[in-house]
Amino acid sequence: MKILFACGGTAGHINPALSVADSLCKRYPGTEVLFAGNPNGMEARLVPKAGYPFVPIEVAGIQRKINAKNIARNAKALWLLAKSGPTAARIIKDFDPDIVMGTGGYVSGPIVRKAHQLGYKTVTHEQNAFPGVTTKLLAPNVDRLLLAMSGAQKHLKVKDTSKVKVTGNPVREAVFTADRELSRMRMGIEDRVCLLSFGGSLGARRINEAIADVIKWHGGDKIHHIHATGSYDYEDFLQMLAERGIDPADNDHLDVREYIDNMPTCLAAADIVICRSGAITLSELQCAGKASILIPSPNVAENHQYHNAMELVERGAAEILEEKDLSGQSLIEMLDKLCEDKKKIASLGKSAAEMAIKDANQRIINEILELAAE
Repeated sequence: MKILFACGGTAGHINPALSVADSLCKRYPGTEVLFAGNPNGMEARLVPKAGYPFVPIEVAGIQRKINAKNIARNAKALWLLAKSGPTAARIIKDFDPDIVMGTGGYVSGPIVRKAHQLGYKTVTHEQNAFPGVTTKLLAPNVDRLLLAMSGAQKHLKVKDTSKVKVTGNPVREAVFTADRELSRMRMGIEDRVCLLSFGGSLGARRINEAIADVIKWHGGDKIHHIHATGSYDYEDFLQMLAERGIDPADNDHLDVREYIDNMPTCLAAADIVICRSGAITLSELQCAGKASILIPSPNVAENHQYHNAMELVERGAAEILEEKDLSGQSLIEMLDKLCEDKKKIASLGKSAAEMAIKDANQRIINEILELAAE
């Protein structure tokens, strides 16, 4: 089987496609895979690094905030969009796939739309509770519309609901197989409450400022705290701690890093997770069965992280603290109550685990195979 993936913009769109590609190639040797994406996007680096062939198609997103700079950007975006149709047609015809699958980002729109026009079988996967613009535009015409969260369907206009399937988000197997006791033993956590906090690979200054206050509050005595600052904010965060009289080197139970490269282990060890509410992050929290305090980023399209968070909050699987209400004190008050209520921590984790879809990859593959066989 031959499958063409179209994705880009953020890791949240790219990694699900890579995960599905890995699973397909592992389960069905001989599968041919090709990725299409923006030559200047993150996908141009991540896809070849994962070992898959990559073809460029230059597309740009429309800026919704109108100013002189964005007017110029939008003019270029419209010009690139006009050029994208013939480029997409050439890519599709040259590869001649059995299935064309988009996993989000504006670059996936021209590829999946052109594939439909040319009569190829098409699939799109939406990771968020509130679908992006690309998914909304593609939804009426794709052959399969795969959703990570059931709540996304009410935001889409689809006449044939039989093509809509809830598959979940692909999650690394290590996330739900990592052993809690072994992870805690390796980290020397002992019987302390373990907090895990992060704001994303690049960081989030508001979260870092609040976490610095949290660390001053607990002092690392009864709490083991793992915090990732993000690559941009590491030195600034150390300065924040210094201003509060804290040196991480003096405390074995304070683990400050730029980036968490062993997330499955850290998730397994954690009792409470403080983080943004990106779709893949939430799927990992569910698969790990973890209590969390979610701080949705307000700087994302359609405020989709808030909608993602509320999918868990409404099911008693997480607590939410919106960034407009975020301060060191407000976060400390939430943590103080939660750390003293082990039954609440367990209840949040149990509810999160009940939402988990651990076989998302296989569900997606099943839909692809069924469609290819039609």
